[in-house]
Amino acid sequence: MLDFCMKRTVLTICGLLFCLAGWAAAQSGAPAVEASRPASYLLSDDDSPASPPVQTEDRTPTVLIAPAPLPRMSPELTLQAYRNRVTQQAARLSSYSANSVILAQLPATQQFGECDLQRLYSAPHTLEFKSVRFVGDGFVKSNVILRLLQSEVDHVQKDDPATTALSDDNYKFSYKGTTQLQNRLVHVFQVKPQTNRPGLFKGKVYLDAHTGSMVRAEGRVAKSPSLFIKRIEFLQDYKEFGAFTFPVHIHSEARTRLVGRAIVDIYHYDYQPIASTQTAQLATSR
Repeated sequence: MLDFCMKRTVLTICGLLFCLAGWAAAQSGAPAVEASRPASYLLSDDDSPASPPVQTEDRTPTVLIAPAPLPRMSPELTLQAYRNRVTQQAARLSSYSANSVILAQLPATQQFGECDLQRLYSAPHTLEFKSVRFVGDGFVKSNVILRLLQSEVDHVQKDDPATTALSDDNYKFSYKGTTQLQNRLVHVFQVKPQTNRPGLFKGKVYLDAHTGSMVRAEGRVAKSPSLFIKRIEFLQDYKEFGAFTFPVHIHSEARTRLVGRAIVDIYHYDYQPIASTQTAQLATSR
C-alpha cells in the first residue's frame, strides 16, 4: 500500500510540472548579423604573370559601433509586448529540436536518476523524445522521469494553452518595480491566479524591460493536486534562440507527505528552431 501511495504521489508531482509550461513560450527577435566578406585581390590586365599579392599592415584604427539601445518600455507596455511575442511565437514556430538533461532525486530515500535525451517538437501537437543515456535508480526512471516526459507529451497533445496563459482572465498582476537579472533590466510582476484552478501558480515573472521577453518565472503551484502533496515550488529561466525564446533551466521541488522532497532539475540546450517561413521555403525548393 505504501509503495502504491509513493508511486501515486510521484505521478501527481510529474503531472503538474509541465502544466506550468503552458504559458512558457515567450519569444524575442534577434536578427542574425552576416559577416562581411574579405576583399578580393585585383589582378593586372596585361599578359605578364600575376605577381603574388603583397600583404601590407592595415594601420586604419578599428571603429566599433555599438548597436543602438532599445528604449525602455513602461511596465504596461512590457507586459503587452510579452503577450504579443507569445502570440507571434505560437504562429511562427513550426518545429524545434533540442537536447535535455533531467536530474531527479528523492533525498529521503537516497534515490536519484539522470537522463540525457533529445527532443523534437512539431507544431502544433507533436512532441517526441529519444533517450541517449540514463544512470541511477530504476524507480526514479520509471516513476519520475518517464512519467514526467509522458506528462509533457500529454500537455502538448491535449491541453489548451489559454487555460494557463499569463492573461487577465487567469491572473491578477501587481507591479513590483525593476531589477537586474542576467545582466538585463527587467520589470517584476507579482501574479496571483484569478481562480484556484490546477496549472496556475502564485509568484513572480521577470520581463525584459526593452523587449518584453520572458527572463524568469518563479513561484508555487496555487492548488495542490493531491492530499499527498503539501506544495510545489518552481523556478524557470529563459534564453533567446534566434527569433524565439525557450526555457533553459527548470527547477522544481515538491514537498510530499510520504516520500519527503522530490527535486527535479531540467536543463535544455542546443535549441534549433525552425520558423514557418523556413518550412515553406524548404517545401517550395523541392
